[in-house]
Amino acid sequence: MALSKDKKTEIIKKFQKNDADVGSVFVQVAVLTEEIKLLTEHLLKNKKDFISKRGLYTKVSKRKNLLNYLKQNDLNAYRNLISELELRHS
Repeated sequence: MALSKDKKTEIIKKFQKNDADVGSVFVQVAVLTEEIKLLTEHLLKNKKDFISKRGLYTKVSKRKNLLNYLKQNDLNAYRNLISELELRHS
């Protein structure tokens, strides 16, 4: 259910600003978005998996906080990231 190492590396390379960048807001939001998609698929099949549901809520909350931070500090980058990840504007 977790992201494979190859998939995570691919996401990081797509959203990083330079070679050493693995923890920027862009990378974190992109990785969290992919993890949220995987957890959502899992929960559609396993409706009573409450532990995973709690993990999903945690990841959604973390992503929301990161997006709010980005929105306050760099609105254009926020809009670009939202459109690239196909997320709803909040």
